[in-house]
Amino acid sequence: MSTTLLLARHGQTLWHAENRYAGVSDIGLTDEGRAQAARLGEWAGQQAALGVGIDAVWTSTVPRAIATAEPACRALDLVPKREHDLRECDFGVMEGRTLAEFETVDPTAAAAFRADPVLNPFPDAEDPRAAAARGTAALHRIASSHEGGRVLVVAHNTLLRLVLCDLLSIPLSDYRRVFPSLRNAAVTELRVAGGQAAILSLNVPCS
Repeated sequence: MSTTLLLARHGQTLWHAENRYAGVSDIGLTDEGRAQAARLGEWAGQQAALGVGIDAVWTSTVPRAIATAEPACRALDLVPKREHDLRECDFGVMEGRTLAEFETVDPTAAAAFRADPVLNPFPDAEDPRAAAARGTAALHRIASSHEGGRVLVVAHNTLLRLVLCDLLSIPLSDYRRVFPSLRNAAVTELRVAGGQAAILSLNVPCS
């Protein structure tokens, strides 16, 4: 029996305008981020009205993901469940910085990251392979808990891109190339069954 996972990145944050890395930092949503969350909530309510409801909502334990899921939870009358292994990657020295800023300080490390972001992660950052493993395991646990159901999962850009590669047997080092970015509060639909996953749609906006 398959489970449908509806993956959504959290809404826009205060660091988005300057493309700053936000991993473990608690960065709040902008007005646009809150509007994106509201649209995700409206979409969730429409799904229920169409008879293709959502049975559960899971989020990472990071406040920006929790806040993004709140309108959907209200629309669905569901209490969200939280999973710490869905948190964003820890970007080490890159927290709050742009790649361009890092490049001016350490051009060699920046070039190595661009060439292979998994083999050459940022200094003091979480190993992307470990992040992919924890995120993938979390999604498998969620899918197993809701067999045959549809589950909204609100998490983070880099974590979800790594997990998508892991689930779809795409080399992790290609995550930035294959999935350049997940749009804020857009939905990616996965079907998970028997420990395997298939992607049904990618980056579908809720507006």
